[in-house]
Amino acid sequence: MDFEGFYKGKKVLVTGHTGFKGSWLSIWLHSLGAEVVGLGLDPYSERDNYVLSGIGRKIKADLRVDIRDEAALKAVFEQYRPDIVFHLAAQPLVRLSYEIPVETYQTNVMGTIHVMEAIRHCPSVKVGVMITTDKCYENREQVWGYREDEPMGGYDPYSSSKGAAEIAISSWRRSFFNPSQFARHGKSIASVRAGNVIGGGDWAKDRIIPDCIRALEAGQAIGIRSPKAIRPWQHVLEPLSGYMLLAKKMWEEPTRYCEAWNFGPDAGSIVPVWDVAGMVIDAYGSGERKDLSDPDALHEANLLMLDISKARFRLGWNPRLDIRQSIDLTVDWYKRYRQGDVYELCLNEISLYCQMGGTGMGHE
Repeated sequence: MDFEGFYKGKKVLVTGHTGFKGSWLSIWLHSLGAEVVGLGLDPYSERDNYVLSGIGRKIKADLRVDIRDEAALKAVFEQYRPDIVFHLAAQPLVRLSYEIPVETYQTNVMGTIHVMEAIRHCPSVKVGVMITTDKCYENREQVWGYREDEPMGGYDPYSSSKGAAEIAISSWRRSFFNPSQFARHGKSIASVRAGNVIGGGDWAKDRIIPDCIRALEAGQAIGIRSPKAIRPWQHVLEPLSGYMLLAKKMWEEPTRYCEAWNFGPDAGSIVPVWDVAGMVIDAYGSGERKDLSDPDALHEANLLMLDISKARFRLGWNPRLDIRQSIDLTVDWYKRYRQGDVYELCLNEISLYCQMGGTGMGHE
């Protein structure tokens, strides 16, 4: 899946490149010949995929910039003049958002607005892909997937901040990047929503895969806070392939694809947290689970699903991996990251992903 050579020589700015998804996206783009400029905060830990892969030393620029700093952000755009922007920088954790709600809003809402303003005032930018989350929807715990045009909302500060960011993106698209006025502004802006993303090199707190791996490495039982919570699980390369395909389509037909898109898994990968931990144990070859559910715990949604029909039919994008394949590929990283070159490990997993299942780069 080389996207027909599209990214070779393109100047691509990735916000949040030091994060889990951002590091994988930067590795993939760099491998395709893109000139990647990354801006973000310091990585979460010394074992993060960003650190171990050394991607920061390989890309064109590796910058420490807080997206809450509008002036610093605009200076980066002025210096590097990107063609395409992938905006992933965020405060991404539900439980942490209860502890730092104001900072969560400053980063996820005003940070996103700062990125859009930088895009607006930078003539070189043609495409902006703004990454939010499946939790941006007003979650009614319904048993069918949310479509892109359903109401934004969110119970907790994280989810609601992402809903608010989506409303801001929609407003900026109408006000400043309106497709009917494309000849004047020359920019195409989309927002994208993924499910619960798993993959190698994620060590964040309160995420099931890192929690599992930390317990397994320590020889302890895996404690499960919300064993019955059902999520749309997908390997990190699944939504990234969607974002990259979408950006290519937006470049080629800018007024046709500048809208909201869901990139989630097939229905068979929407399973309870308890089952995911069991599959991790199977793939790892050892371990056990224990139920830590607390009736007085902070609210987290029990059921959330995405409808991916639009991406499937209009972009020709399909998930390539089922839940077992996603977990096997994820656990493979954690079993091998201490043994050799992590950058090569990531490239191998990207290559393997591109050879598996689905149609991924299909056409309409």
